Amino acid sequence: MSTNKDAGYRPRLTDEESEMVKNHRALKIECETNGIPMSDVNHYWYKGKSFSLHVKNNGVSLDKVRQDIIKAMNSHSPSYPKIKRTKSETGHLLVIDPADIHIGKLATSFETGEDYNSQIAVKRVKKGVKGILQKSNGFNIDKILFVGGNDILHIDEPHRKTTAGTPQDTDGMWYENFMTAKKLYIDVLETLMSVADVHFVYNPSNHDYISGFMLSDSIQSWFRKSKNITFDCSIAHRKGFKYGQNLIGTTHGDGAKLADLPLIMANEFSREWADTKHRYVYTHHIHHKSSKDYHGITVESLRSPSGSDSWHHRKGYGVGGIKAVEGFIHSKDHGQVARLTHIF
Repeated sequence: MSTNKDAGYRPRLTDEESEMVKNHRALKIECETNGIPMSDVNHYWYKGKSFSLHVKNNGVSLDKVRQDIIKAMNSHSPSYPKIKRTKSETGHLLVIDPADIHIGKLATSFETGEDYNSQIAVKRVKKGVKGILQKSNGFNIDKILFVGGNDILHIDEPHRKTTAGTPQDTDGMWYENFMTAKKLYIDVLETLMSVADVHFVYNPSNHDYISGFMLSDSIQSWFRKSKNITFDCSIAHRKGFKYGQNLIGTTHGDGAKLADLPLIMANEFSREWADTKHRYVYTHHIHHKSSKDYHGITVESLRSPSGSDSWHHRKGYGVGGIKAVEGFIHSKDHGQVARLTHIF
């Protein structure tokens, strides 16, 4: 039988239990003061008299962090006034494809015979795009297909390695390279939007499979308020774009065999395949030119503006190769009618 004394009894906390309550209360007050939900605290240290704990909150997911970043970027994306353009039945598509830029790659003329770094990469891409635009004068350009990704970044993690963990000679830190690539894409796309409406297509690649995707995703968020640019930034390895009677496929080139790409495209883009009669696949990865027709479907590897680093130079890969940014003109009815190359 309980007594009044028993009913009012409160067990006395031990010193360590009391310390735990104080720490929890202190954490709660700190979060409330700074407007931070306790559920968002990733980890903290608890130090008692007899033990020390590193407490982690497993409720925070990388996907949630990514969504929060994108949401924040969306709220700060600039506004672009819509450019009204008249449709043309005799217009042309301009494909601009600066392949394998490798921002962050480091090469020195002392070792490889040529210098290459992030500053040179940016200058070459801008000069290359400007050169392609100048060479396209005379054509009525009503659409631009800009191909992004394809090893835009040289490394994919803080320890100066690719996605697969291969060490690289690098110029700058990973975050500096990311910011440089972001600014480059914004500058180039703003220039292209002044000429014609743009479609940006992203190709995932082997050097920067993760950071390249995040970069393209951030670029899409940057231009979210613009009505003159569209995006295909999915992680799919192959992309297809229809323009009149043209089906243009793009892929990095480190996946399926080149000879298999026409049949793969016919399956992955069956509707576009059926509605077109001129079909092309532009690939990258090998940094040099190759082109072959497979029963009327052209599969073409593009040159790169990037220099050869120590490893490639030692192996003889790319030695003497032409460094360039390439572009193509496509007629709605007649397919590819011109190739444009800006050589460095």
